[in-house]
Order: sequence, then C-alpha cells, then structure tokens
Amino acid sequence: MARVQLNQLVKDYRDGHKGIFRAVKSIDLDIRDHEFMVLVGPSGCGKSTTLRMIAGLEEISSGSILIDDKVVNDVLPKNRDIAMVFQNYALYPHMSIFENMAFGLKLMKYSKGEIKQRVEDAADILGLRPLLERKPKALSGGQRQRVAVGRAIVRQPKVFLFDEPLSNLDAKMRVQMRTEISKLHEKLDATMIYVTHDQVEAMTMGDRICVMKDGNIMQVADPLTLYNKPESKFVAGFIGSPPMNFFPGEISHQDGVTRFHASETTASPMHVIIDPKQNHDFSQLNGRKVILGVRPEDISEARDGQSPHLQATVELSEPMGAETYLHLRNGDQSFIARMDCSRRYQSGQCLSLCLKADKLHFFDPESALNLSINRSSS
Repeated sequence: MARVQLNQLVKDYRDGHKGIFRAVKSIDLDIRDHEFMVLVGPSGCGKSTTLRMIAGLEEISSGSILIDDKVVNDVLPKNRDIAMVFQNYALYPHMSIFENMAFGLKLMKYSKGEIKQRVEDAADILGLRPLLERKPKALSGGQRQRVAVGRAIVRQPKVFLFDEPLSNLDAKMRVQMRTEISKLHEKLDATMIYVTHDQVEAMTMGDRICVMKDGNIMQVADPLTLYNKPESKFVAGFIGSPPMNFFPGEISHQDGVTRFHASETTASPMHVIIDPKQNHDFSQLNGRKVILGVRPEDISEARDGQSPHLQATVELSEPMGAETYLHLRNGDQSFIARMDCSRRYQSGQCLSLCLKADKLHFFDPESALNLSINRSSS
C-alpha cells in the first residue's frame, strides 16, 4: 500500500466577478501507510475537494501531493494507482454485477482468468458471490454500494478513496455499511481516505480524523483524542453527539481557589470551582473572559449534600432508550444534558445540576483555542 502526503496544498476557483475563491488553504497532511484517515467537516469545508485533488480529478493550484514518496501532481488519475468510491453508485444498469466489477480490469487488458479470480475474491470478501449474475436493479441500496466498493477492490490499488459513500443509504443500512467498510480495512490492511460530514461515521471508522473548516485543517488526531482534548472550540462543538455545551463567563482567583463565573445572562448564578488537576494554571487568568465547555454526559443532578453549580429548567425530554437527552435552559443559556434513563423528566421541571470538575474545557473567546491544553494561548 502507500503513504500519502499533502504539502502546502492549495485549490483556488475563479469566483465570477469576485475574483479568486480559495477552497483549500495551504494544508499539510501526512496519511500513513495502511491508515484509515477520515476527512470530516461541514459542507463547504474543502474535504471533497481535497480528496478529488488526491485522485487527480481536480487540478491543484499550488503545493504537492506525494503517493509512495512520488510527486503525482501531473500524473493522470488512471496512473496514480488509486481507486475511488463515489457517493452515487455509478453502476452500469445493463451489465451484471460481475461485468460491473470486471469492467475496469477489462479496460486495463487483464486476462480473463485474472479478472475472474479478482472479481470472485472481492465478491467473497463483500458477500456478493450469490449476486454476480444479477443486474443492479435487482439489488438493494446497500448491495449496490458493496458492488461499488468491490469495483474498487478488484483494482488492488495503493490507495482507496471514499467520497461520502453512505449518504444515500437509510440510517440502518449506514450503520451496517460503515461496519463492513471498517472490517474491509482490517482484511485488506489498505490505505484508505474517507470523506464524510457525519462525525459519528468519522469517530467509529477512522484510525485518525482530520477535522476541516473553511479550507483549513483544524486538528488531526485519533477519535478519542479529538473528543477528550479538542484543540479549539470548533472541534469541541463539531465532534460529539449531542455536541458540547458552551457557557461564556470569566475566571476569578481568590483565597487560593480558582472559579468560573458564568455571564449574567443566566437566571441563577453559575459558579464552578476549577479542578487544580487541569493542565493549565488558570489562576494566572484572574479576571479574564473565557468560554466554558462541558459535554452533555458530564452534567448530572446534584446529589444530597452536594452544592449545585447551577439551576436549570427542563424544556424538552428526549428518551433514547438507554439514556435521556434533556434540553435545559438557564436564563438566555440553553444546553443539553445526557441523563440516565431510569428517571422521567417533565417540561418546566427545575433541576439542580453539577458539572464534572475534571472534564471541563476553557476556550479563549478571541482565538477559540482550548486553554486547557494550549498553554501558549494564555
């Protein structure tokens, strides 16, 4: 397989009378051999454009792309030894599944014996052997997507590229297919680059995740590092479902104790003592404006003898089976808590809540950097 390197990669588009629109802004990314790398971000962040530049389907404006340590900027897509799976299946309706999977190999002049062997091997991996004589119209959406993946597998490329391949499937089939693609990565031990806007797909599939926004890379890390140590407010809010809650306020340090005080938009005071085990010495930020971030699962009801950090009113309760999502409000501040399913909650109910002191994040309002892990940003 292959290592893929992006060096100062830029993509510009001419935007009518407005001049140049820069879709990808001088990004650097090193995708390791055999790695499953996921590019994730909101629509328009540049993830699909980046993937298409790797494939050779988009001309790069500047920078370089290396596959196996060889610059491929001017190499035709067919000669890059990559295979791409698109959002739409793009199957030939008049051909059988076997013929669809074999078509690319025929164009490459492989022998009939080699084509048959490769197609049958890929069909066995994907559970398609009984379907090889059918036409695409006789298959379900998930089966068609597997055929599209199989068409890539038979190529035995150095790099597999996936451009939002599951977005046309229903929710149940998406869960099944993302499991199958993850298993496929284990079987093939291949280098795979996968684009999605769905952060759940990214978290469950990727060895590492590259979070993008407005053509920039915001953070590259394994899923748990992204979740537990987001470098910016954007990453913290994008990764995780339900998303992280944010409370504007300021830091105070008095009598050896450092506290966070929420802004006066809250109906009842919100005061949180900052755990001294936090990586950052927050006592140096006395009087500084910050944004507190806390994940829904790190909010709980105050137990007997426990001083609550804030009061909130239940606006909506969403029972999810194993857990309940509570939509809460304190003054102008709305937020979400993930609670145990054993208790029922009613709209309008007032709750006393505590936050897990060792799970809090603090972000700079101007730079949006996580002060909890970015010492230099203080």
